[in-house]
Amino acid sequence: MSSAVPTVRGQELSGHNRISTQALTSLAKAAAAQFLGVDAEDVRADWTDDDGMLALSLVTPISIPPLIAVVLDPSRLEGIGGSIWDRTVKAKARILATVTELSGARLSRVDIRISGAKISEGGRVR
Repeated sequence: MSSAVPTVRGQELSGHNRISTQALTSLAKAAAAQFLGVDAEDVRADWTDDDGMLALSLVTPISIPPLIAVVLDPSRLEGIGGSIWDRTVKAKARILATVTELSGARLSRVDIRISGAKISEGGRVR
């Protein structure tokens, strides 16, 4: 199997591409914010080396509906994706897939620590 060398107008292109840690961090924070229903600036992301792959560690709040709304209508939890635990487990996989797909970086895992809850007043939590 041969690997294709990028070309422009018949000329081979040499060099390399790198994605900065800052760009990867911004991407990870945006993905976490999207899947957990919070603002990206509320998410903290740190990277470590995991045997040549990247391990992502996130500390973030999670959005929840007002507790009285859940008491009055317990099915509302199903509408937002389940319990905080269930949503966090799902978010891990989605964040890993999104960051990998958009950046090309090889992530070994995503660890999430929920630091608090943000009450979502209107509409459904993402």
